[in-house]
Amino acid sequence: MGFAKRLGRSERLRGMLCWLTAQYIRLAHATGRWEVEGGDIPAAYWDQGKPFILAFWHGRILMMPKSWRPEKAIHMLISQHRDGQLIARTVAHFGIRWLAGSSTRGGTQALRAMLKALKAGEYVGITPDGPRGPRMRASAGIVNVARLSGCPIIPATFAARRPKVLDSWDRFVVARPFSAGIFVWGRPIVVPHDADATALEACRQAVEAEMNAITRLADERMGTVPVEPAPAEDAA
Repeated sequence: MGFAKRLGRSERLRGMLCWLTAQYIRLAHATGRWEVEGGDIPAAYWDQGKPFILAFWHGRILMMPKSWRPEKAIHMLISQHRDGQLIARTVAHFGIRWLAGSSTRGGTQALRAMLKALKAGEYVGITPDGPRGPRMRASAGIVNVARLSGCPIIPATFAARRPKVLDSWDRFVVARPFSAGIFVWGRPIVVPHDADATALEACRQAVEAEMNAITRLADERMGTVPVEPAPAEDAA
């Protein structure tokens, strides 16, 4: 039996894999030289207890738990398929809660849960190109959450020096231990509560553009070749 099938059938094996991944994240962060750019942006919201929606690309999930202020409760929207559950169990080792859902499955229930968390003064994290892409192209879901909740979207990303970039749809970035990395935060994007379809599309494009701009900036800061978004026609 192949590893993937054993992983799918063994609860113990899945748990061990998630624990090991969490330890790898801690190792890569603890042994690396990590910078933060724009950290004053989320700090202003954390310090005032104001909720916001964290947005980052699916391919930049790995190190994002180390960008977060641990005492601030955050709920990550994670898909219900097997890969999503592995991510959920991994980030749980950092005290990050998760909400099951995506744009195609469990969306209504997840939307209610996200709005409830934001109303309670907690935070929500979304990968707008997850769970299946197109890579680095934002879906409309995140701007709808922002419109309904009245909370701003704050993009974030990370990059690393000499990373391992997987040949996956999202070009998943793996930071190496004993290297260097950077977290970059983008400007807050507010979606008006009365935004019509045209305004929502403009906000979606603004989110996508800001996320791609800070991701390119982070890659360039680390001297790595920037990961490019999927062609626009794929998103269409």
